[in-house]
Amino acid sequence: MKIAMIGAGSIVFAKTLLNDMLATPALSGATYALMSPTESKLRRMEDFTRKMIRENGVDAEVYSTTNRQDAIREADYVICMVNVGGAKAFQCDYEIPFKYGVDQCIGDSLGPGGVMRGLRSIPVLADMAKDMDALAKPGALLLNYTNPMAACCYALGKVSNVPFIGLCHGVQTTLDLISGYVGVPKHEIDYIAAGINHMGWFLKLEHKGKNIYPIFKSKCELPEYYVNEKVRIEVMRHFGYFMTESTGHLSEYIPWFRSHKRSMEQYCDEPAFGGESGAYYKWTKLIDEKYSRVDYLEYESPKLEPRSAEYCSYILEAAATGNPFRLQGNVKNEGYITNLPQGCCVEVPVYVDREGLHPLRVGDLPLQCAALNQSNVTVQTLMVDAALNGDPERVMHSIAMDPLTTACCTLSEIREMTSELMTAEKEWLPQFVGKSLKPVPVISVPKDIKRADVPLDPALAIGKRFGTLAER
Repeated sequence: MKIAMIGAGSIVFAKTLLNDMLATPALSGATYALMSPTESKLRRMEDFTRKMIRENGVDAEVYSTTNRQDAIREADYVICMVNVGGAKAFQCDYEIPFKYGVDQCIGDSLGPGGVMRGLRSIPVLADMAKDMDALAKPGALLLNYTNPMAACCYALGKVSNVPFIGLCHGVQTTLDLISGYVGVPKHEIDYIAAGINHMGWFLKLEHKGKNIYPIFKSKCELPEYYVNEKVRIEVMRHFGYFMTESTGHLSEYIPWFRSHKRSMEQYCDEPAFGGESGAYYKWTKLIDEKYSRVDYLEYESPKLEPRSAEYCSYILEAAATGNPFRLQGNVKNEGYITNLPQGCCVEVPVYVDREGLHPLRVGDLPLQCAALNQSNVTVQTLMVDAALNGDPERVMHSIAMDPLTTACCTLSEIREMTSELMTAEKEWLPQFVGKSLKPVPVISVPKDIKRADVPLDPALAIGKRFGTLAER
């Protein structure tokens, strides 16, 4: 089989996935096509992969190319891990909204940062799907790791019939946390999780037929456990279910935790991804600066390590062997979650085997969980439309409907921030060339203004008739 890896200049992540696949006997004989526009990183990854193949005696071939079509031609699988704009664009995603009072911890899935990342990424994925239609083997599967995951997969479902699945490790890592809290081995926990990427809900937690949610919830009420995941636990306390992504992520997707100093100090005071301002951008900048000075792979051992928790190699193994594998995948909603919109991207249990992907129908989510998901799906819907159609006004609408931004900014401020973001990132937004937001000037109202003689809103008329409380 041929496996194309688009964005293989992502040294740390590409190495992880390559290690996983080379360590999978069922993938013996595969050819790996590494593609990235950054040739220096790409050649280093190709050389290191050859070293892994040679020193571990793996039956595999590898080559690298800066041409995406060449990589995709005759591919059975295409793995997408692109990061359009890199650290330079990410700096704009974080620093510009911060000036307007929108404090993001991660900034890659929702919020102004997530919207801008979506505008950069979605057209690239849409073109990649077109390439697959024209050049890849019939039925070739696209495995997407690029964020914003839900918006990218939502767009793929709109523009192409290429089979795809979006992959994230939030469920696996959250199960590690739950396992530690309840004292039950991870592999013995029977669970159902569903929702949207980075905001899925554990609907069932059982061990040997016994509901262990009460045990988990009781542990979360203890300060020494609560402190690890304040935001996630607070949401569970009020909405009933634990969520599949970290406190740092979740704090950005809802309006209650990052919109003012008091809540930040109470709930987002843990370092790094526990809620720290700009945590992901700062980490990305550090890694980018570090590996621009030194070749990371030069100090890495080529010895194959045990496979990681990433789903990629297990999906390919199941397709090759026919042995079913269950995962949590991001797919087009075709009735899998019945109280979220048809066609949006949902994260549900998926089985994979030689016949392909088999998502499970979950039905209705608890109403309050669906409502929180819908607040994010609305932003994604507007973001996808903006990215595909190059409409600047739709960008503003998307950011304006973001729950955190809504809690922090006026509409005029959001328009000004959107314009500044689009100007700063124009080199990565070709679909907006020659387009800009329409100016909406602020209207200054003098205190002694004489009102126009027009019918007033009844409530305003009553106030005018009886005067203010101070006047009374």
